[in-house]
Amino acid sequence: MNSVANGKVTAETDFENVYIPAGVADNGTSFGAAFYIWNRLLHGKRGFVQEHAYWGCEASDADVIEAAERLSVPTETYCEDQLLDVVVELLLEGKVVGWFQGPMEFGARALGNRSLLADPRRTDMRDIINLRIKFREKFRPFAPSILEEHVGAWFAVDEPTPYMEKVFPIRPEKQHEIPSVTHVDGSGRLQTVSQKTNPLYHALITRFFTKTGVPILLNTSLNENEPIVRTPSEAIRCFLRTDMDAIVIGKHLIHRHAENFPEAFRQRVTEQV
Repeated sequence: MNSVANGKVTAETDFENVYIPAGVADNGTSFGAAFYIWNRLLHGKRGFVQEHAYWGCEASDADVIEAAERLSVPTETYCEDQLLDVVVELLLEGKVVGWFQGPMEFGARALGNRSLLADPRRTDMRDIINLRIKFREKFRPFAPSILEEHVGAWFAVDEPTPYMEKVFPIRPEKQHEIPSVTHVDGSGRLQTVSQKTNPLYHALITRFFTKTGVPILLNTSLNENEPIVRTPSEAIRCFLRTDMDAIVIGKHLIHRHAENFPEAFRQRVTEQV
């Protein structure tokens, strides 16, 4: 879990391939136990390679609709292409958007399926999220989710880092372009996003890149002083408790500033929570 140390081992030693798995704490013992049974007791052949961390539970479209109706939250529904355009426009307007998609991440990091997203180019975005949503210390940084194919142009080390498990120096000439994900020492705890393992998140960042020339989004976990949300109901309640501007769950968008969002609604649901 020491991402700074992991980055230094990768960048400053002779090891050519430093692999840090997604579940590096006690949760990783579940994988270890399964491998032990398969390989040692059942004498199965090695074959599985963990290429991503999206092994958790996921919600159906019916689950999303049921949760929204139960909490009396108005939603807007889009096809994928429209959804990407709408979310990117919200990010360009400086909005903070919850992003709840597909299977939940295995391990400690939100990797684009249970995430809060924002524009990394804004100098005020770190303070906005820490003070309005996370309610934590102002100095704490956020992670850059970057398209895997653009890592070398923005970071001093060019290699996949899919689990947000390493900190690398951001190239000095790029730091001013992404201030909200650049730490005080000029580094970033990056997550590389692959089209193969998370095509929707990759498409969203690509759409943002097309508009801005920056292949990066600010990414932090979708929660507020609690474990990362697991269900649509938990996600909506988190949205209602904070000053998040919008949240996307599957293909459904809940927008706090939409015309059909009641003005007194947030307080009423907060009391229920």
